[in-house]
Amino acid sequence: MSDRLMRVNAYTTLDYVDATATGHEFEFDSVAVANATTDREEPDCVRFQVELDNATDQHFPKHMTELELTPDQARELASELEKYADRVEDAAE
Repeated sequence: MSDRLMRVNAYTTLDYVDATATGHEFEFDSVAVANATTDREEPDCVRFQVELDNATDQHFPKHMTELELTPDQARELASELEKYADRVEDAAE
């Protein structure tokens, strides 16, 4: 990814995932960065960030999506991800 809005380093949660942005009149497939983070000092929320790579032949404006989650919301999201990960693994067996 070039010209990122997100800081990507060794601590980034997922630095390469397949992604699709879907709108009413478009669908854009790319790779993306996904990150879960919080402030180092006095954190007040968990941030979940996603940025798609816009360095392709298709035009897609540079942007990042960020969710600010309470601890309970972050745990609920983590629980749902675990549940669906188990479902995919079970189907593969």
